[in-house]
Amino acid sequence: MSNVVKRFLNDPELLLNSVGEGIYGFDLSGNAVFINPAAERMTGWTADDLLGKKIHQYHHHSHADGTPYPADECQIYCTMFDGKHRHIKDEVFWRKDGSCFAVEYTSTPVYREGELIGAVAIFRDVSKQHDTERALRDALSQVQCLSEQLKDENSYLLSELNADWQDSGLVGSSHVFQKMLEQIKLVSKTDSNVLILGENGTGKELVARNLHRLSNRESMPFVKVNCAAFTPSLLESELFGHEKGAFTGANDKRKGRFELADKGTIFLDEIGELPLEAQSKLLRVLQEREFERVGGSVTLSVDIRVIAATNRDLWSMVESGSFRMDLYYRLNVFPIKVPALRERKEDISVLCANLISQLNIRLGKQLKGVAKETLNKLQAYDWPGNIRELQNILEREAILGNHRLLHLSQPLLSDDNIHQNGSLLLADAERSHICSVLKLCEWRVAGEKGAASKLGLPESTLRSKMKKLGIVRNP
Repeated sequence: MSNVVKRFLNDPELLLNSVGEGIYGFDLSGNAVFINPAAERMTGWTADDLLGKKIHQYHHHSHADGTPYPADECQIYCTMFDGKHRHIKDEVFWRKDGSCFAVEYTSTPVYREGELIGAVAIFRDVSKQHDTERALRDALSQVQCLSEQLKDENSYLLSELNADWQDSGLVGSSHVFQKMLEQIKLVSKTDSNVLILGENGTGKELVARNLHRLSNRESMPFVKVNCAAFTPSLLESELFGHEKGAFTGANDKRKGRFELADKGTIFLDEIGELPLEAQSKLLRVLQEREFERVGGSVTLSVDIRVIAATNRDLWSMVESGSFRMDLYYRLNVFPIKVPALRERKEDISVLCANLISQLNIRLGKQLKGVAKETLNKLQAYDWPGNIRELQNILEREAILGNHRLLHLSQPLLSDDNIHQNGSLLLADAERSHICSVLKLCEWRVAGEKGAASKLGLPESTLRSKMKKLGIVRNP
């Protein structure tokens, strides 16, 4: 046996003084009879301060929240009375400077010849361990929150990708189009509400996306809501979200579009189709930037920029009582009129070039452009379906044709109607256009390959127009 080992065995106090844990020895009266250097370092109380005294009153007198910790409840003292071993994890010791630290300690009875003579408490500072655990819990909570947010955003992005939005690009040199671009530049850097006005197929959503792209919110979400795509009962849930169990089928909590658009831009397309009940709730969000989820009681705040779009005359709707005047003025802070294609026919050549470059990518073609004779016909046409109609025609010809230059394989949709009765009425052109698209779709109205999708209209709107224009399928 080495001399070092013999020395430790003959002088156990030397061993106790060398360990990193704090060690206290107590007699049956609760007075300190031994204090090692590690205990002094951790607490700031020296052996001279505590030997022969009741340590509890010095640094075990209170719980972590500052409430009193009576000596008769002290787990160390309890061991002296009942002789039971204890392991404690959720208490604090108070330092001499008045601060406290989390401790984990054991209280072990000491016997001599079978008789209880005192207790030994061994403790260690677990503050860093608690801080690490707390940081880990916070990180896990944040990861869970971000995971839920990512799940919501992924769900929304997938629906966006499936919306078949074809980006035509804001291209054109006409005076009316350049004037619109100047308006976009002027208002894009502000947070003012914008109302985009224009016929179907003019590119209102593209204007909205460019307003967001040029804004200070560019890196934040752009969230679209088609107000005509949902029933009144579902629209509120789509806009504001719902809590689990808020209604039949609400099996999970779901964030609404306003919540998803926080710090970004929300685009309310077809705002004229919004039911009156939903208009009043939307007005509150625009005024207060606050709302509650369906079935919830917690008020949520959002920081959003609102862009709305419509092809309807909202002021006429206000006068007829189908659209709230106060909501109209909230939305109509900065109106932008998107010109119809017939008002900017000089832009058709650059639009064709832009659309054909996209078709080459999508269809794997190598088209060079449009034949001059075809371009002349395109520029002579009045385009009731605007850019969307132009896009559909070019795509159809790209699929049917085998040449590098696109040629029209059939007359433009309203040519026959004009030749037959000489009518230049918009209703006649609209009727002819809808009938031609219905025939192209084999009279299928709904669905991805239906006429409503091709025309860029909600199914209900197309059926309403068919009824109004007297369009029926011949047997």
